[in-house]
This record gives sequence, C-alpha cells and structure tokens, in this order.
Amino acid sequence: MNLKNKKQMIARTLNVGKKRIKLEPSKLEEIKKAITKTDIRSLLASGAIKIDNIVGQSRYRTNKLKRQKSKGQGKGVGSKKGRKFSRLGAKKRWILRMRTQRGFIKALKDRDKVSKSTYRDLYSMIKSNRFRNVRLIKLYLEENKLFLKDGIQKKDTK
Repeated sequence: MNLKNKKQMIARTLNVGKKRIKLEPSKLEEIKKAITKTDIRSLLASGAIKIDNIVGQSRYRTNKLKRQKSKGQGKGVGSKKGRKFSRLGAKKRWILRMRTQRGFIKALKDRDKVSKSTYRDLYSMIKSNRFRNVRLIKLYLEENKLFLKDGIQKKDTK
C-alpha cells in the first residue's frame, strides 16, 4: 500500500517533515480513507499518526570541553589555533600596550630618571599612540637627552 501522497498531505497539514511522520500499521485503512485536514487531525489525536521529535545536535561534548577549559585544561600550545594577536582582540592589545608603557615611564619617574614635566609629556604621547613599544620610548629619551643625572646606561657599540 503506497501512502506517499498521504504522508505528503499530512506533512503539509501539520507543518512537519515527511521523515518525522510515523503511521500506525494497524490503522492504515483509516489513514487511507482520510481526505480532509480535519480527518488528519482526528487521526493524530487518536494515535494513528505519530510525529517524531526533532533530533537536534547534541551539546554534550561541547559543554564537557567548556567545563574542562574553565578549569584551565585543554588550553595548551598544541590546542591553540591562530597567531597570538588573532586570539587577542584589538582593544585588549591596546590596553596591554598602554599598561606596559605607562608602567615603564612611572618607574622612570619614581627612580628620578625623568622629570615630572617629561613624564607628563611622555604620558600624553603614549596616549596618542606615538610609541609602539618600550624600546622606542627609551630611544626617544636618549635622542632628546631627557634623562636626568645618569639615566639608563647606554651600551657601547664598538
């Protein structure tokens, strides 16, 4: 008995896929006689037609991996994909750079290597993205002779 058209009609009526429709083998004659949407709905209520639940994608493995990572596991070098800065957002990179540079000039000020006015100038330069890293700050200070007293020792290149 071919019920392909009936399944198609049931699928359209109940708004489900054809694969999810299961027909009760003992009530195939009743199903074959059903013509209207009302007939189909009554067969669904009587149990002659059954609709399978949607089979979703299991989240078990993903949730398990998240739990492990929250404990700090599975985060080693071998598990990382992408370069260092592709894993780090642009804002986070900026924050890290600012903290490093500001920490460096604060240390210079605390050790009396630079004056307060030089410190303030450097601070605003750092904020305006003048320096890429600490090395360039040192270079700027050496070129403009802004170190007080001895300053940071220069390496002799002979």
